[in-house]
Amino acid sequence: MARVVLENISKTYDTPKRPRVEAVRNFSLDVASGEFLVILGPSGGGKTTILRLVAGLEQPTSGALSIDGKPMAGIEPHERDVAMVFQQPALYPHMTAFENIAFGLKLRKIPPPEITARVRKTAELLGLIPLLDRTPAEISGGERQRVSLGRALVREPKVFLFDEALANLDAPLRAELRAEFVRLHRLLGATMLYVTHDQAEAIELAHRVVVMNKGEVQQVAEPKTLLQQPANDFVKQFLVKNGH
Repeated sequence: MARVVLENISKTYDTPKRPRVEAVRNFSLDVASGEFLVILGPSGGGKTTILRLVAGLEQPTSGALSIDGKPMAGIEPHERDVAMVFQQPALYPHMTAFENIAFGLKLRKIPPPEITARVRKTAELLGLIPLLDRTPAEISGGERQRVSLGRALVREPKVFLFDEALANLDAPLRAELRAEFVRLHRLLGATMLYVTHDQAEAIELAHRVVVMNKGEVQQVAEPKTLLQQPANDFVKQFLVKNGH
């Protein structure tokens, strides 16, 4: 577990068509150790950029970021002890589920007996034991996303980052895996940052919800407060438009 602190973070991109696109503007957030925090908002609101900044896949234009009290300026992604699960599972097609889950541990030169033990423990948590010898083409979309989740879990990182991790699944599978996320968080007690445009996911999963739009924070609140006391017209209209 780890506390994640972002202070006045801004991120500006230069594009061929539009110089100085401000993806995130003056973003500040203090994520408690062990918290399940959901970043909610429309596409293009800056949600994924925040995750990429925490992961070290992007560097902030300005502001400061720390994990567990350690400043992250200049710290490479593999040195941050975070794991990210993307919308697309991006598994290696020629590897079995076991090999996909174990891949990161092999890169870290973990001894083979420990790799086997950790992969099997993770597979048991996720109900993947019968699938360990199968390749991605031989399992369903939901099972592939479980393998992707297993690849993150097996590393035992301080922080988990989820970027629209259930967006490509059908409604029953999304509901099933949301329940799985809740169960895993209770079991692991890890710090989790989860990005979604689906407020049903946010309300079900989050300790707190951060609503973003156009790179800026609109509201930070517990789900009940968010629904009962939206901070402004954007939050109110976004929740109404999306079913609340």
